[in-house]
Amino acid sequence: MTTNNAELRQEKVETLNELIQATRDSAEFYADAAKAVKNPQLRSLFDDMAESKQGLVGSMAREVRAEAGEPVTDGSLRGSLHQFYSTLRAEMAKDHGDYAYVRELEKSEDRLMAAFHDVIKRDDAPKAVKESLLSYLPKVQQHHDTMRERKWAMEARH
Repeated sequence: MTTNNAELRQEKVETLNELIQATRDSAEFYADAAKAVKNPQLRSLFDDMAESKQGLVGSMAREVRAEAGEPVTDGSLRGSLHQFYSTLRAEMAKDHGDYAYVRELEKSEDRLMAAFHDVIKRDDAPKAVKESLLSYLPKVQQHHDTMRERKWAMEARH
């Protein structure tokens, strides 16, 4: 089965929009965490991560526009993801420890990186979609590694 250019563009736009939503949700989570943590270094790190993720959202949105698509303008906070973030925020309100935020943000980085890898590994994903996602993967990996290393450092101190 051959895929025509319009179908390819549509799949690329839809895939990027899904990842834009997930990345925007992650940025909002970092922004919320920055307001909640007590440690000024973590607050600064979380603010930087939120800003970097918004930059990633902007890059993906420009690519969606380049494909004659309309980038999503809100997060994916609906359905099960909304439930996840609601539960998580409630847990964070109970356990204000900075480590709890680092732990949960690191888990969210795992999920976001897995979302990118899931598409890249799909046999039926068009090459152009995979190439696009591969161009964002170094930044996604950097975010993931930053939080993983921060979590490990905090665990080593306890």
